[in-house]
Amino acid sequence: MHRTTFTVAGLMLALLIAAGASAAAQLMTKPQVANLIKNVETGVDDYKDYLEKRGENAKSAAGSGAATGRRAQPVTEGQKAAGRAKADDLEEALDDLDKSTNRLRRKFDVTDTWMETKNIVENMMDDGRKINSAVTRGNYGAEAARLWSVLRKGMNDLARAYGVPPMAI
Repeated sequence: MHRTTFTVAGLMLALLIAAGASAAAQLMTKPQVANLIKNVETGVDDYKDYLEKRGENAKSAAGSGAATGRRAQPVTEGQKAAGRAKADDLEEALDDLDKSTNRLRRKFDVTDTWMETKNIVENMMDDGRKINSAVTRGNYGAEAARLWSVLRKGMNDLARAYGVPPMAI
């Protein structure tokens, strides 16, 4: 009796371990996954548009010398350089994410089995983690944080569909 109980328990444990090892990619149809990819693409485009508009607004405000009612503190060259470097890092990371998202779309569209593109999703998530790090370190404002939150959620939804670890919030 004990031997049979241990055998059954051992088999059940082995099945549970095997099921958990696959990290449980969600069972979804290709059109459902395509919609998740579309959401990420839209989020990347929205974020890029926002950063471009923000940059244009900052340049025009600096060029016009808009009065804010406060005395402006002089900005040192070091502060300017640090600000440019921070913005350049974010733009570069966003360009990388855009490229990996475009690569995912191209490969996804031509595959019969969408799970074949899992490695591209892993790369896309790595690119997203760079942005996540930059956004959490920098002060880009409430709108940038909101747009990033929406994009990160879309990326995490896609990652879960593929059984890829999502980004930390």
